[in-house]
Amino acid sequence: MSEMNENENTNSTVDAEFTERPAGAEPETPRHDKKHTRKSHPVLTIALSAVVGLGTGFAGGYAAVKSNSSNGTTVVYKAAQSTAATTQTSASTSSSSDLTTTEIAAKASPSVVEIQVKGTATSYGIFGGTYETEAAGSGVIISSDGYIVTNNHVVADGNEYTVVTSDGTSYTASLVGTDEKSDIAVLKIEATGLSAATIGDSDTIQVGDKAVVIGNPLGTLGGTVTDGIISATNREMVINNESMNLIQTNAAINSGNSGGGLFDGQGNLIGIVNAKDSGTTSSGTVIEGLGFAIPINDAMNVAQQLMENGKVTDRATLGVYVKELSQDTGNYKAGLYVSDVVSGGPAEQAGIKAYDRIVSVDGTEISSYSDLSAILNKKRVGDTVEVVIERDGSQKTVTVTLGASGD
Repeated sequence: MSEMNENENTNSTVDAEFTERPAGAEPETPRHDKKHTRKSHPVLTIALSAVVGLGTGFAGGYAAVKSNSSNGTTVVYKAAQSTAATTQTSASTSSSSDLTTTEIAAKASPSVVEIQVKGTATSYGIFGGTYETEAAGSGVIISSDGYIVTNNHVVADGNEYTVVTSDGTSYTASLVGTDEKSDIAVLKIEATGLSAATIGDSDTIQVGDKAVVIGNPLGTLGGTVTDGIISATNREMVINNESMNLIQTNAAINSGNSGGGLFDGQGNLIGIVNAKDSGTTSSGTVIEGLGFAIPINDAMNVAQQLMENGKVTDRATLGVYVKELSQDTGNYKAGLYVSDVVSGGPAEQAGIKAYDRIVSVDGTEISSYSDLSAILNKKRVGDTVEVVIERDGSQKTVTVTLGASGD
């Protein structure tokens, strides 16, 4: 069998070239993915504001960033009241007890910050060189002593971070940790007595509930408030080849809102804004009112681990590096191939080898990295999965006990 690694440095899948994808690798162009139905859809845009300079804007890509571990640190944040008087058990009780948008803004705005990011990038060609880049996004204070949750794509390409709080005070921030798979990152500023957001429960929200977005659209309009409703929950989307279950809202979201807060009718933080659907469909229909946010229960789970360990440690993993083949070529069928296995990892222990094609996992056909990611996102460390692989033209089924990503 011929070698699969001759195109190992390819950054995207082009025709029959292979793209290596370790866990949390360089993602590609965003798309919708509805139960593997392949249709033409508009692009899902990351809501990061680029500041154009020297002829080039900051891309807000997902390059790896070294994380600083905050050993022994525990997230301290305000949880929403869970008494019968404030728990949203139905749309009717929610609407009858909702605050006005003005009241929500007064309660939640002090917890939302502007984030300014500086980095460096390299261009190639006759005018190539290294130059400075700038971008802007949003973040939400989750502890009174200065921990801030934002998106990974806001901070990933930066090396200097400035946080501006709602009262106009600027702070130099340090990067605590970042996780590209969940698109969550945590920054820290040296301050006390800050107004932290009251953390809600994203599992209890319902379609039709009030929704308020607060952030820094265009990177220059910090503290902007827009409102609407929860349009959908648990919306499965593929963003940069990572399958994510998101909250959908029609509250206006623009570039620069990334990392900002999605708040419920009580002013509790229920999501971290990360994307919007924009532009037009293939038929020319203009897309409006499609914004998305990471559920706060998911975001806080990741943030807690970043603060304690500098990385996510409880994510289920198969223990493989993979390559996507976009079409049949030579002896290889289109699909997802194992380019390498983690030594001593779950896949190797189950007998999976490099060059195996992953045909299916637990009965679900696998043709791309996002297909595999969607399945693993729903699994826990220690779960077993049935993996059908193809090797030298023959298929076989192996049982894999999933390990932890931090192992």
